[in-house]
Amino acid sequence: MMETIKKTAEEAAEELLCAAGLEAGEILVVGCSTSEVAGQKIGTFSNKDLGAAIFEGIHQATERHGVYLAAQCCEHLNRALILEKEAAKKYGFEVVNVVPQPKAGGSFATAAYAGLKDAVAVEEIKAHAGMDIGDTLIGMHLKRVAVPVRISHRKLGAANLVCARTRPKYIGGERAIYLKA
Repeated sequence: MMETIKKTAEEAAEELLCAAGLEAGEILVVGCSTSEVAGQKIGTFSNKDLGAAIFEGIHQATERHGVYLAAQCCEHLNRALILEKEAAKKYGFEVVNVVPQPKAGGSFATAAYAGLKDAVAVEEIKAHAGMDIGDTLIGMHLKRVAVPVRISHRKLGAANLVCARTRPKYIGGERAIYLKA
């Protein structure tokens, strides 16, 4: 089962990264409830093995594309994010002091903290695309204009899988000319 979850997570991330047109150095935010993936109520069935499998699958896809992965923590850490220190510096995100755990941060964020090269926590970001696994509410961490992206996978395990990309705001009114976004 873990191998199937890992493979599905990687496929979903790959499809989203391609559909969203993310470029190297941009950020994909992922919120993940392993409880929901396992068919349980969010926050009730944290599973380190599931968190690790999902992280490994998604991380393989982001590394292939040169995209930074930001793992959203659970509400017990106020939805802080785990990402590479290099990304935090590049984007000017303020680093905070916390180490996620399965019941305080979530199993996915815990796996990200262990699996990223130089992981740090930050309180907020503005990501270029996002993946919400299990209704974790990642919208607060996306750039201002989010656009739904429909991919072939609608579930990861038992969890709902919702994806989004972002685009620049349209400004200027009816006489304006816009670039394709």
